[in-house]
Amino acid sequence: MYKFLAKLNKIILPSFTKQKLDVTKAKKWQKAILAYRYYITIKSLD
Repeated sequence: MYKFLAKLNKIILPSFTKQKLDVTKAKKWQKAILAYRYYITIKSLD
């Protein structure tokens, strides 16, 4: 299930690393997306 979510996130959600977003200056909604993507990625690797 997590592998599917990781692929879906890659397609749908924006990639902030490609946009060179500084995490310290990110807005709350951007931090929430980063945390969600991180969580799903870690779970999909297990």
